[in-house]
Amino acid sequence: MLNKTLLPQSVAREIQTMIQTGALKAGEKIPSQREFSQKFGISRASLREALLTLETLGLLKTEAGRGTYVAAAGSRSESGHMAPWRYSDSYPAFDVFQTRILLEGEIARLSAGRLTQLQLDAMETATRTMEEAWAKQDLVSNVEADLLFHGTIVSACSNAMLKALYQTVRDQVTETQRQPIPITDPERMGQSIAEHRRIITALRANDGPAARHEMENHIRNTARCAGLTP
Repeated sequence: MLNKTLLPQSVAREIQTMIQTGALKAGEKIPSQREFSQKFGISRASLREALLTLETLGLLKTEAGRGTYVAAAGSRSESGHMAPWRYSDSYPAFDVFQTRILLEGEIARLSAGRLTQLQLDAMETATRTMEEAWAKQDLVSNVEADLLFHGTIVSACSNAMLKALYQTVRDQVTETQRQPIPITDPERMGQSIAEHRRIITALRANDGPAARHEMENHIRNTARCAGLTP
């Protein structure tokens, strides 16, 4: 049984492995939350977060009144379907992407010249992990690496209030990084990885305006992948 201190993302990875290995088969209804939470030694709240992550990534689907099932193999990109937006009671996805462009663009500009060599190398590693995880269809690790990439830039921002604002909306921002995954094709993922590398290049050159431009372009392209044009 997994350690009770493990985060929902760790449990999401375990369930993803169960799906990939066939322990949970396409179309199969997953065990009850009570059974699953006992299996992994976590609270139901943490389990629900893990299941919501996998649903957003297109690995699970919930049918009203019936339960949660493993999505059919190969149905993610072919269906052109994304999970419902989790935060519709607070902010539309469009507004979150629009805010990301403004917020993360400026954060990237202000982070130029402040990132250490170790941080820049970590961003390179995260980008490479994204690429390798996508090739293996390890979607949980792909998104985790993406979150690490963006979070590293935020950590170096010179404006404490902008950093605090980012943390305030971090859950919604994270969801915009996960939600397009089910309709992301290999070409778009390749473009996204190339965009990350252009952001790193600008930051290595301490070029704030270029870092802002590349970040804004990256987020706009991600929004377009989700069917939005902010």
